[in-house]
Amino acid sequence: MVCLSCSRRIQERQNVFRYNESNGITSLDPAFARNQAVIWPVNQLFNGLVQLDRQLNVRPCIARCFEVSEDGRVYTFHLRGDVYFHDHPLFEAGRGRKVVASDFCYSFGRITDPLVASPGAWIFNLLDKNPSNGNTGFSAPDDSTFIIYLKEIFPGFPGLLTIPYCFVVPREIVNHYGRDFRSNPVGTGPFRLAVWREDEKLVLTRNDHYFERDSAGNSLPYLQAVSISFIKDKQSEFMEFMLGRLDFLSGINPAYKDELLTRSGKLNPAYSGRIQMITEPYLNTEYLGILVDTAILFPGDRPLLDRRVRQAINYGFDRDKMMKYLRNNIGTPACSGFVPAGIPSFDAQAVPGYYFDRDKARMLLREAGYGEGHGMQPITLSTTSDYLDLCEYIQHELAEIGIVLAIEVSAGAAFRNMMANSKFQFFRGSWIADYPDAENYLALFYSRNFSPGGPNYTHYSNPAYDRMYEKALRTTDEAGRFALYRSMDRMIMEDAVVVPLYYDQVVRFVPAGLEGLDSNPMNLLSLKKARWFYVK
Repeated sequence: MVCLSCSRRIQERQNVFRYNESNGITSLDPAFARNQAVIWPVNQLFNGLVQLDRQLNVRPCIARCFEVSEDGRVYTFHLRGDVYFHDHPLFEAGRGRKVVASDFCYSFGRITDPLVASPGAWIFNLLDKNPSNGNTGFSAPDDSTFIIYLKEIFPGFPGLLTIPYCFVVPREIVNHYGRDFRSNPVGTGPFRLAVWREDEKLVLTRNDHYFERDSAGNSLPYLQAVSISFIKDKQSEFMEFMLGRLDFLSGINPAYKDELLTRSGKLNPAYSGRIQMITEPYLNTEYLGILVDTAILFPGDRPLLDRRVRQAINYGFDRDKMMKYLRNNIGTPACSGFVPAGIPSFDAQAVPGYYFDRDKARMLLREAGYGEGHGMQPITLSTTSDYLDLCEYIQHELAEIGIVLAIEVSAGAAFRNMMANSKFQFFRGSWIADYPDAENYLALFYSRNFSPGGPNYTHYSNPAYDRMYEKALRTTDEAGRFALYRSMDRMIMEDAVVVPLYYDQVVRFVPAGLEGLDSNPMNLLSLKKARWFYVK
């Protein structure tokens, strides 16, 4: 016999998925989906032309199919006829309007509009002019046909279109709300916005008119709602999960890693049958970034402009020990460049990275004129609380060679904003692949991608690097393109504008009664097939 209170909890779980976003959510507008905290809810609210499956293959979404011209520069997409925007009073009779090709012209044009200042503008650097009218490189000859024109061939372009920046939005709704579209999103996704009390609660409810179905022909999504809380303290988040008031923990954190994981990175046997631990490879490089723009100087941080000091930092700490004791061996020490293991072009032998060598680090500091740290003021390393333990470990290790770090902790949303606007010279960063190609990582160092308009947060600028990057975009031969990728990665390592820490691993903890929580090696959160089941 099941008691009434238990029945109610089961009923709630059958209908709602609850997770916490400790870093906060700054926007629900796909034009500003630059980090995971925003990407996850945006992915529930919106769709694009195409999408990635669990194996990172490009699959149809709003476009039922597409073809590529013989020269590889023109992509023609044929849209489904059954995709509608969420119901909204601004649409006729309050019902969702059908998506047409011109909606993509508007949505893509909005991303490239300097007045919008989307951080995703860089992804359209490849667009050519529309040959029919000389305007930006896309057109909609009819309601079901959308065409994109590229300057040069780029084999990875379909994957680029799966990024949330390329999701479709309705012109009339965006024009009505302006910048407030961030808190009044209207998309085509499996869920729609119900309530958003910022920093308190975000609730998404089922879109009853969603166009995708499961393999049996059933309507998606299965869930009635998604509830997102904003508990900042990780220990409190863990307790809410253990009490059954949250249904999801992502990644590992010092607040709970030793409770849930063994030292070897397995689920604690005490929770077998109660908690599922879901793991898979993760195309994410965790790193420390260094702003090398000489036009932006920070008091006391001038030594970081010397490549030898940056190299000394890379040699100055033990990544293997860091992973064993602080990460329970979840992830791989990043000793082979910035591009992570799992990317097709990855080659640990072809791109040597940094290993622990305290003597070599000391030698480099002496060559730079800072032997044993003499004459060097404390260097400020900026991070969020989630990574404080890693930064404190590196702080302790570098002190052994005379480098003194002062750690500055900022809240998630404020931290990301300051990093994007070059307010930090030394900062902890992550880069999660938008699509499974090394170009997505190497774009972080292309000079045309300087933040805040692009993802080059270090403001690295090297004409030789830029030439290789542009040549790689034009190279159709896979072996030739991969060789260029590795050459660029080696250059980044030699110039040491980043300090790679580790290549990550997707780790998720959910109750035993949940199934269909889709993910992929880019840690996508897809809830359209998630549902609860219970075994008597």
